[in-house]
Amino acid sequence: MADHRILLRVEDAAKALDISRAHLYTLLTEGAIPSIRIGRSRRIPRTELEKWVAQQLEGGDRGN
Repeated sequence: MADHRILLRVEDAAKALDISRAHLYTLLTEGAIPSIRIGRSRRIPRTELEKWVAQQLEGGDRGN
C-alpha cells in the first residue's frame, strides 16, 4: 500500500531517508530541509524531502 501523506512526522521522514532522527533534526535546524510546525509537532513536506535528495544527487552541498 502506497503512502500518500504530504506531511511526514520527523520519525517517518528520517526512516524514509534512512538517517537518524538526530541527523534529520540537524538538517532541519540548519534549514537544509524546510519544515512546518503544527502545534508542538514538526512536519516535513514530502516534496521538500524529494527536493533535498535531488539536490544531493546534483552535487549540491546543502545539508552535508
